[in-house]
Amino acid sequence: MNIYITARHFKAHETLRSYAFEAINKLEQHYDGIISADLVLSFEKSKKSLKAAELLVKVQGSVLKALKKTDDFPKSIDAVVIVIERQLQRYKAKTREKQKIVIRTKREKV
Repeated sequence: MNIYITARHFKAHETLRSYAFEAINKLEQHYDGIISADLVLSFEKSKKSLKAAELLVKVQGSVLKALKKTDDFPKSIDAVVIVIERQLQRYKAKTREKQKIVIRTKREKV
């Protein structure tokens, strides 16, 4: 799996980048067909100074996307990874169900 991390309008510290790599690598435990993952970290200069994390995970035939904003980058990364984990579980269940249907129809024809 290829992992790309982008920090918009700031320079991400090495500890933050390594934390993000570790969190995204844990996604392979849920689904091993991940092609690439793109994490975009951005900083919104508002009264609350929100930190946003957007994660795009490319799997075969689909792109899963999640965006979360909190007051801290590690919290945003964790929240985004949790959302993508759920999406991966749903995607995996859907593809397995499609494969079962194909196998059933092939067996019925024989």
